[in-house]
Amino acid sequence: MEEEKKQYKSGFATLIGRPNVGKSTLMNHIIGQKIAITSNKPQTTRNKIQTVHTSKEGQIVFLDTPGIHKAKNKLGNYMVNVAERTLADVDVVLWLVEPTTYIGAGEQHIIEQLKKVKTPVILVINKIDTVKKQEILLFIDAYRKQMDFAEIVPVSALKGDGVEDLLSCIMKYLPEGEPFYDEDTVTDQPIRQITAELIREKALRCLEDEIPHGVAVTIESMKTRKRIVDIEATIVCERESHKGIIIGKQGQMLKKIGSLARPDIEDLVGSQVNLKLWVKVKKDWRDSDFLLKNFGYNPKETE
Repeated sequence: MEEEKKQYKSGFATLIGRPNVGKSTLMNHIIGQKIAITSNKPQTTRNKIQTVHTSKEGQIVFLDTPGIHKAKNKLGNYMVNVAERTLADVDVVLWLVEPTTYIGAGEQHIIEQLKKVKTPVILVINKIDTVKKQEILLFIDAYRKQMDFAEIVPVSALKGDGVEDLLSCIMKYLPEGEPFYDEDTVTDQPIRQITAELIREKALRCLEDEIPHGVAVTIESMKTRKRIVDIEATIVCERESHKGIIIGKQGQMLKKIGSLARPDIEDLVGSQVNLKLWVKVKKDWRDSDFLLKNFGYNPKETE
């Protein structure tokens, strides 16, 4: 008797969680290359980033959403709306948390959102490389008392521990069907958008606490000549004082941001890159519908 052929599965999974729990790090590890930017600042991811993992068993389309948090401005509202709207539109929700038995107000807010949807929820306890193995059961127990999870999977997004188990768990909840994308597709993000995000990541890292979240990056031009890609990009900030910090003494900070971003962009485009950076001030851009749309965050999409 012939062995029954396994049906191919294909579906959508969303990554949610409070800011800075490691959503983008996990997704980058699964995809095997850098798509989402990471930094030690919360609220780094501003758009819903779609990435694709294809294997012999099936295809998972991941939506990496902004962290769910209490919004303080129009950009904040946009980020929260994108994250919460995604919950009902996918086949499975991955909720990333840090390894702790303390479940604070932020986590309780997310639990309330999750209880409203019928989508299966996999609890992913991240950063297990930072705690003792015997403590993990305590964290699982603390969260299990809060709500019914389809699965609970401990992982280290940074080191890759438990990631294969997580992928197998996700596959259980996907419907049978043909893949949505070709097997070599890893993202639907335009190259320009990823390039802008890579530059913004380096700016956030270099500036540390000097400028909080008030930076955006726009790609002014991207042209290929022979084997070189010429890119002109503008870092937009909210204040004149911020502009001076971003440029730095004799332009040193801007040069540093550019030199750190260039290798990642070259990996992305597969070519040598000539990168020119400029800095502009756009006062209160995070509260302007027009400027938010201009920088790729469209509040109307979440209404």
